[in-house]
Amino acid sequence: MAVDAGRSDVPDIKINVEAEDREAEEEKEDPLVKAKREQEELEQALEAARDVNPNDDPAMKAFYADMKEVDRENQVNRVLGAFKLNPYEMLGLRFDAPDEDISRMYRKVSLAVHPDKCSHPRAKDAFEIIGHAQKELQDPEKKQRLDFVLQQVKDSVISDWKKAAKDDPASQLAVAVDGLEAVVQKWLATDEFHDAWKMKARDVLAKTEWRRRKMAKRLEEETERAKEESKKRKEEIKQARDEEKKWETTRDDRVGNWRDFMKKKKKKSRGGSAVLGGLKPPKSKIAK
Repeated sequence: MAVDAGRSDVPDIKINVEAEDREAEEEKEDPLVKAKREQEELEQALEAARDVNPNDDPAMKAFYADMKEVDRENQVNRVLGAFKLNPYEMLGLRFDAPDEDISRMYRKVSLAVHPDKCSHPRAKDAFEIIGHAQKELQDPEKKQRLDFVLQQVKDSVISDWKKAAKDDPASQLAVAVDGLEAVVQKWLATDEFHDAWKMKARDVLAKTEWRRRKMAKRLEEETERAKEESKKRKEEIKQARDEEKKWETTRDDRVGNWRDFMKKKKKKSRGGSAVLGGLKPPKSKIAK
């Protein structure tokens, strides 16, 4: 009996360990990935609930309303946690989504997070974020610049995958059977690829934005320095003009004072040999 009891405890210990491992993995999980997974689970639950008429049961009706509200709150949390330098992420789109998907997703998300329909305290913030994302993707020039950067990142991710695939026996086998391009295209359709694309795009966009801000700050500092130098130069020019004007204004007074001075000198020098300025030259010494 003791042996049997010991054997029956093993599965329970194993289950507890597995549960702890799952909890540890969930704590390490990317918040955006977790939100996406929860969103998918909710969508599946809602899909199953559509087969049931809520009006048949008041409790079911309340449950269905709660599910819809949770779905709205999850959308708000997803938008608030999205990478703010990538409008595609803010709308929850793949980076290669066509224009019609952009418009459709905006309508869907905007209805979900609209402050009048969602009770989340930050629903208004989420609504403004997706509005900004929509405007960014509607601007042809901004969208073209973003798509160019994302394409460069995509090519880099594909290049890295090809290098890693050379040392992966499973990938080499798939390439041998289906061909490299077919395997690559199949991989491009997976969430694994898009997650790799997303993470590298975040890094590139963040570094690009950091450089842009540094350049903007440097330009602002240079502009302020140029303004200060221009202001100082204008003050110097104004001061020089004021001094010149003052000099011209007092010219007559200076001439009059000089004339008066010369007259006084001449009066003092009367009776002797007057010379220029009323001054007498020194007597020369006669050599003996």
